[in-house]
Amino acid sequence: MNPLIHELFQKYRFLKQEVNHTLKEFNLFASQWSVLYCIQKHNEMTLTQIWKYLNVEAPTITRTVNRLAELGWIEISSGKDRREKIVKLSEHALQQFPVINEAMKEFEERVLNGLSKEEELLLFELLQKVR
Repeated sequence: MNPLIHELFQKYRFLKQEVNHTLKEFNLFASQWSVLYCIQKHNEMTLTQIWKYLNVEAPTITRTVNRLAELGWIEISSGKDRREKIVKLSEHALQQFPVINEAMKEFEERVLNGLSKEEELLLFELLQKVR
């Protein structure tokens, strides 16, 4: 394995574990937060748009979205036809989102503490190039 890929995997595992720890007080996991963040960013999305955007398999997104609906975080409605499902944040999620987002910003600041603003920007740009 390439040392760079190995390091990326190690950081991914660490970040996922720490994100889960940060989200624990909200009874959420990193994968659920990714879906909520994605929906909030786009206001509402179809299930297909979510799995394509997050690059996650459709059944995984369907399970996550259904679980978030059960927990009261999102609302699901029918789209143009029966098969299409449109997802948006619930009122509960809209109220909680700023609090959770602030906790995530604090987490991000802690994790990136050793980087200058220029290095943060460079890291962001480089990660966007990785395919």
